[in-house]
This record gives sequence, structure tokens and C-alpha cells, in this order.
Amino acid sequence: MKNLISAFDFNRAELETIFNLAEKIKSNPMRFRSLLGGKVLGLIFEKPSTRTWVSFEVGFSTMGGHVIYLGPDDIELGVREEVRDVARVLARYMDLIVMRTYSHELILQFSEFFGKTVINGLSDLEHPCQAITDFFTIREVLGDVKGKKIAFVGDGNNVLNSLLVLAARLGAHLTYATPKKMTPDQHILKKAAAEAKKTKAKLIGTNDPKQAVSGAHIVYTDVWVSMGQEDKLEKKQAFKGFQINRALLKHAAKDVKVMHCLPAHRGEEVTNEVIEGKHSIVFDQAENRLHVQKAILLYLLGMSKANGSSIPE
Repeated sequence: MKNLISAFDFNRAELETIFNLAEKIKSNPMRFRSLLGGKVLGLIFEKPSTRTWVSFEVGFSTMGGHVIYLGPDDIELGVREEVRDVARVLARYMDLIVMRTYSHELILQFSEFFGKTVINGLSDLEHPCQAITDFFTIREVLGDVKGKKIAFVGDGNNVLNSLLVLAARLGAHLTYATPKKMTPDQHILKKAAAEAKKTKAKLIGTNDPKQAVSGAHIVYTDVWVSMGQEDKLEKKQAFKGFQINRALLKHAAKDVKVMHCLPAHRGEEVTNEVIEGKHSIVFDQAENRLHVQKAILLYLLGMSKANGSSIPE
């Protein structure tokens, strides 16, 4: 039994397995249509979702499995019933769980009592499924990530935390520009930096968006204010100069590609012109959530070649 709660949970070899499997799935999804017959996936979501919910449900069901969605009003995890009780009951009904929560600690607590695979579909600390998809997309566009510059401009949030981990694991060069008081999680950053020394990755932080995007092959941004914090207008003021627009992209590589994990607040962190323009791969990135999450599901269920079982050729 293996979980994906943190981006640290997959080593480089496992990430390569996921990427290779996702490529096969994307090229011929019908080959995988009946692998999960009899399997049940539970989705426990405290937060609204488009891509995470739909990609996991479509992915699991089109491979032959059954999906049960449990929203915030369905079980009221930890309110109507204790987390440990819900986890132990659902373990008798389901094969694995995807959780999308406000608290990372809630996922860890649930996992302790569930005893089967738990996937982090987003928490306040990390978004590993998003970051794995992002690097799959970057590889599609650039090939080998070594020697390529990736720039993240925006909040030091859960997405950036997971991107830093994967950049360190894969030997990538990631420069991130955040406002001074909105840096990534320091524990994750320290741990990722130690790994980067082994893989010769470069993780560089700055408060200057122009410095971050200078010569970048990929420019990535996310919303300035995370879900549930939309009323924090004073936070937005710290992001002056952090918008991804045509002027900022002039500092990047000529063929730069722009990424955004969505939902986007057009006119804030990114202009409409950029997200709809020739540099944008935002919707290719969104599509890849489906293919990569299929690969993650198969791998964690022990149904990839790396685990010795048969994937159709």
C-alpha cells in the first residue's frame, strides 16, 4: 500500500514510471478501458473543484471502476462523525480515496486509520497531482527538463511547494518570484534544497518577477489569493508587478510557454491576452490532469509494469 499525500512520496524512478504510463494512456486511452472493473474510488472533497474532481471521476470510471463523490455536506468529516470512524468504515467499502481538504493534517489523520491508498487532491500545504501533471506537460513541450529554466511567479502556495519538490527530484532549474511575506513553506524548501544538491537542480527564490522570468522557457502562475481567502484584499496589494502580461514575457525566452493550474482570475495574475495567446499551454496542461491521474491511479493500485502486473500493449 502506497500513498500520494506529498510530492516527496514518489522518487524519480516512480515519477518516470508515471510519465511513461501517462504517455501510453494519452496516446490510446481505449487500451485501458476495463482495467479497474470492480474497483471503487471515493472522493472526499471539502473544497469546490473542476479539474481534480472531473479528471479523477472520468479517469477512474472510463477505466471500468466506480466512483462515489462525498462533498462537504455529505459526511461532514470530523464534525458529524470522527475522522477515524469514517476512515475505518470507508476502508471496508472502497479501494482508495482522493481527498481535497483545507487542512493537510486532516489527510494525514484520515490515512492513518484508512489503511489503504490515499491521494492528496489538494491541501493547504501541497498539490502533488497538479505538480506531477505540470512536469509531464513541461516534458511534452521541452523534452528533458535539465538545462531548461522554469519560472513561477506568484504566491508561495501549495502548488509552488509541490513544484519545488519535483524540480529537485528531476534536476530542473526552477526560479520562483514571490512577495517577501509569501514565500514557500520553509520545511519543504529546506528538504527540497538538500535533494537539489544531489540532482544538481537549481532552486532560486527572488522577489523580482523580471529576474525570475529572465530567459525562462516556462512561465507559471497561480491565483494570488487561494480558495477560501478571496476576501483578503490587502494580500492582493503585495502582488503589484507580478502579473503575467506581454511586457513581463518580453524578458523570457522568445518561445516561452505560459502555464496556469486554473481557475484563473483573468486581469489579476494573468492577462486575458496571455492566457488566450500563442504562448499559452494552459488548456493542454488542464487536459493532462486526466491522463496523468489515470497513470497515478494505476500505479498506486499496483497495476503498472513497474509493479510487475500487465498493462496492455
